[in-house]
Amino acid sequence: MPPPALMSRVAVDRVTAGLLRDLRIDHPPVDLNRIAKHLGVRVQRTDLGAECSGALVRTADGAVIGVHWAHHPNRQRFSLAHELGHFCLHQGGTYIDKDVTVRFRDEESGSGTNVEERQANQFAAALLMPTPWVRRAFQASPFAFGDDSALSQLAEAFQVSTQAMSIRLADLGLLKL
Repeated sequence: MPPPALMSRVAVDRVTAGLLRDLRIDHPPVDLNRIAKHLGVRVQRTDLGAECSGALVRTADGAVIGVHWAHHPNRQRFSLAHELGHFCLHQGGTYIDKDVTVRFRDEESGSGTNVEERQANQFAAALLMPTPWVRRAFQASPFAFGDDSALSQLAEAFQVSTQAMSIRLADLGLLKL
């Protein structure tokens, strides 16, 4: 079976915008637990070990996302959004038995070489930092690369890390890194 094609940023934005529209979520920070509940996904904060930040387990009865409880709250939010991306975009994975699929982050997932992992990261960024919201917020208070205070304020409003916000701003062509 060939690997899945990487969805464009526009296509991923459409999927996440549809979720936000359906739930009438129109400002940051995005309520990820509400989205998970809407999708029928149970969220469990648990000890996944130092190397694992999130996992998606599917069964015939539904799905559960585990998020490592000891990570920073912003990291937990990105991990949850990432796993929601797998839930919404991907059906495959490592099958443990007939009725269960498990999606774990590993070294490959963090490297950006796995197509499904890149898609899940795109999904997480688009869900947590929707393009129109970020553009509007940045245009209201533009700043240059290196203005850590302004970057921190914007990241705080969206409850994401400054690294995630920097990458999103660069991806949207608003900041040059």
